Amino acid sequence: MKKSITVVSNKITALCQRVSAAFVAPTEKQARAVLFVAGLGLIALSFSFDAIAQNSMTQTKYNDSKVANAVNAVLTYLEGSFGALVMAAAGIGSIMSAAFGQYKAALSLMIVAVGAFILRSFMSTFFNDLNIQD
Repeated sequence: MKKSITVVSNKITALCQRVSAAFVAPTEKQARAVLFVAGLGLIALSFSFDAIAQNSMTQTKYNDSKVANAVNAVLTYLEGSFGALVMAAAGIGSIMSAAFGQYKAALSLMIVAVGAFILRSFMSTFFNDLNIQD
């Protein structure tokens, strides 16, 4: 009887030592398992709540005038003297990068220069800009 108690006690001690070691210094496999279980828990928790954003039962209307005003201010800056500065600096940087053999940087800077030049056209092409235009 005493021997069986000792065996059970040793097994419990070994289990507690493994759990303690997993908390103090987990292996990569243990860390991945914990993260996987935490991710599954978050997914299971998210299924239990009803998603009511943009629900027809709510009477709230979305007003995007502040967002439109902020985007209009940024695009106004980029179309003005700041946009010209960005375009000129990127163009000069592109020429210098190409002269020094950094062709990837030169291509990136050229894209920035052209993008600063035609940003509002991109915005009107790909997004609804009825509330953004002046």
